[in-house]
Amino acid sequence: MFLITNKKSSNAFFELNHQMYHYYSLASLETEGHSFVAKLPFSIRVLLESLLRQLNHNGITEEHIEQLANWSANQPNKGEVPFKPARVILQDFTGVPAIVDLASLRKTIADFGGDPTKINPEVPVDLVVDHSVQVDVAGVKQALQLNMKMEFQRNQERYRFLSWAQKVFDNYRVVPPATGIVHQVNIEYLATVVTQKKQADDTILLYPDTLVGTDSHTTMVNALGVLGWGVGGIEAEASMLGEPSYFPIPDVVGVRFVNELSQGATATDLALKVTQVLRKQKVVGKFVEFFGSGLISLSLADRATVANMAPEYGATCGFFPVDDETIRYLRLTGREEQNVAVAERYLKENQLFYDPKNDQEPNYTKVIEIDLSEIEANLAGPKRPQDLVPLSEMKTAFEHAVKAPTGLQGFGLTEKQLTENVTLELEGERHQLKPGAIAIAAITSCTNTSNPFVMLSAGLVAKKAALLGLNVPNYVKTSLAPGSKVVTAYLKKAGLLPYLEQLGFHLVGYGCTTCIGNSGALKPEVEDVIKENDLLTAGVLSGNRNFEGRIHPLVKANYLASPPLVVLYALAGTVDIDVFNEPIGIGENGIPIYFNDIWPSRDEIQALIDECVTPELYQAEYARVFSDNEEWNQIETNDEPLYGWEEESTYIANPPYFTKMTKEREPRRPLKRLAVLAKFGDSVTTDHISPAGSIQKTSPAGQYLIDRGVEVREFNSYGARRGHHEVMMRGTLANIRIRNQLVPEVEGGYTIFMPTNERMAIYDAAMNYQKQGTKLVILAGDDYGMGSSRDWAAKGVQLLGVEAVIAKSYERIHRSNLVMMGVLPLQFKPGEDADNLGLTGTELFDIDIDETKGILDTVKVTASKSNGEVIEFETVLRFDSAVDITYYQHGGILPMVIRKKL
Repeated sequence: MFLITNKKSSNAFFELNHQMYHYYSLASLETEGHSFVAKLPFSIRVLLESLLRQLNHNGITEEHIEQLANWSANQPNKGEVPFKPARVILQDFTGVPAIVDLASLRKTIADFGGDPTKINPEVPVDLVVDHSVQVDVAGVKQALQLNMKMEFQRNQERYRFLSWAQKVFDNYRVVPPATGIVHQVNIEYLATVVTQKKQADDTILLYPDTLVGTDSHTTMVNALGVLGWGVGGIEAEASMLGEPSYFPIPDVVGVRFVNELSQGATATDLALKVTQVLRKQKVVGKFVEFFGSGLISLSLADRATVANMAPEYGATCGFFPVDDETIRYLRLTGREEQNVAVAERYLKENQLFYDPKNDQEPNYTKVIEIDLSEIEANLAGPKRPQDLVPLSEMKTAFEHAVKAPTGLQGFGLTEKQLTENVTLELEGERHQLKPGAIAIAAITSCTNTSNPFVMLSAGLVAKKAALLGLNVPNYVKTSLAPGSKVVTAYLKKAGLLPYLEQLGFHLVGYGCTTCIGNSGALKPEVEDVIKENDLLTAGVLSGNRNFEGRIHPLVKANYLASPPLVVLYALAGTVDIDVFNEPIGIGENGIPIYFNDIWPSRDEIQALIDECVTPELYQAEYARVFSDNEEWNQIETNDEPLYGWEEESTYIANPPYFTKMTKEREPRRPLKRLAVLAKFGDSVTTDHISPAGSIQKTSPAGQYLIDRGVEVREFNSYGARRGHHEVMMRGTLANIRIRNQLVPEVEGGYTIFMPTNERMAIYDAAMNYQKQGTKLVILAGDDYGMGSSRDWAAKGVQLLGVEAVIAKSYERIHRSNLVMMGVLPLQFKPGEDADNLGLTGTELFDIDIDETKGILDTVKVTASKSNGEVIEFETVLRFDSAVDITYYQHGGILPMVIRKKL
């Protein structure tokens, strides 16, 4: 135990190249005979430095520091961490509504008579425009230019808004479209590992680069030893506005890597195995930290592949401490030598540098060992990233999934349907298709395209296959969407891009495409044959998400795979194949071509990496990262401090969060007579809750756009319209695969409007309830809100009138987002759920939460049935930190911020 009596005692200095550097020393917390820092997980050390540096600022107290410094691996840790990151990173889908909210905050401040320019990001914010490109055109040389042209046509309003914001907000930069995906640009360029801040006395303050981001896969940057994770747009706004985010002191699960990957395994295979193992270990809400001698054999890009998928294994982060490989990567990617040297010196002096060979093993809540030498080639699917399928068992696993009962791992087809062929006439060719025919094969950015090993592997598979005369069947939609221009550069330098193009893997864009459903339409003949025959087709993609309805509405079986496996399966044209024993295809002169004929060796791949991936290449591609898109540079906007909202816009609108707001907050009262909007089972994801993918013309959102004069071909995606609440409200809980138990006979966003017992769209029912003055509740099972950090999963339900959610368990980000929007998250007690309590969803609910009684740990809920029966039960109030109470009392974080600024 210790007490900090003088903050200056933690000051430390060093000089390098005639510059004096200043930092807050973790060693200053240690007393004689009590050395504890070296025993802490590195991720906890980063948090501890942040608290020490910001003591007496942002509500950070000595008690916070003492509680964290006494972190224990063996007993529950009490207390919370107020975390204010060094920076915030946004992608445009989730970033646009965050910037819209800033603009709305400015207007509200002005409406109350305040100064709107008080609303600015208080930490550096980078927004990377990467989620707007769609694969409208694929398989042709001009795909990149044509897709980019359509991207700008669709998104003019959004891009004008983002350009305006860049001019008027301080601490805010935009990486333009067609540059790269947010995560890859982050690790290759934006991340500094160590932040440098000039002080008044000409010293430079050093501290770890930390961040939050509005994409759950922000965790990719953990590979660099940069602590950060994905948050909802609402939580990111809090960080941007100087509000710390609070979370309980985390458990840290250590994953010890030993040995090396075998010849046939890639980082993708490792990431999928880690996802399977850690999902089973239930690491949701925990930090995961990787350590052990096996790290020495993993490149930074390999680590990034594993760190990227932290949301899939459920962890808050997947942290790799800084070591020699991190420093090597900084030099490889062209960072300035002085900055690299400073970072290395600082991290070593402040006990933030890891030596896998010699350092003692930190204490961890739990240690899981993974032997890298046992990793084999894997896929994951057909509906969830944690459902690992060894490549050797893929054919058997797919055929089992086809016949398994409809559910998370089954499609419920008969034996006859599995073997029945469907004829497709396409471009003069006749194909006999059966379940498992591949409709989409996408090397898509995010998880893998920052990794030269797997990208060059894919190029080598393509080269070998092309030279042997193999082709991809023309019913397969192929695409290549790298995470940055660096990838294209080294594929060209290695001479492999032409072979990928020969197989149809033409460059389609730089951004997040197929993985988020921006896969574009299939060929009309292919779509027709799928619809007419209800054909179970497959997608193979190098992304991280394969939830139902996400990739493409017509492609139900989706498998995550490494880029070389994406090429391999595209060549085969089906996932119903034993790739080790059956021919991948027929080459020239009718010769069968097998796996071993086209799969490259590790030595072949490494030789190309050594030759083609150089610092000069990174420096050249990032020299003009903020100004390299001429079409972006030509956007004309003003620099007025208040945004000029356009009434006719269907992309950007002033949200109605503040229409009933009072200058002084009013107490929250018990919730009375709540109707059930929906009753869900387990594993309802934010993809199910939040509007995502394409907008159907028959949906409430589609009808709204048609009524506003928007042509169907101009609908764009929900993601592109995230800045318009009217569209997004109508798309909330409208996913085509969502299952509401109130209407078990149908899939999709439907419910029962209880007063009339009428089935209708969830949006329409919510509006009818609002007309009656009836507030709403959602009932749910385990893992409610699992998946991406989608702010609209919380914003949308709040705007629909949902006051509370009662679930068996929550994913971390979504629970936090609900609180920040003023929605009450309640949890059934262990062993209880809606079904065993006898709740059908037809009841009216009273929730006994009342500020005059204090905010309690448990809350009584009373459900009244129409026959007079009453069910009473206790729920756990999921306010995980003191600040959650404050947010809820204010009706959400945005009203709280306004009241603070006023």
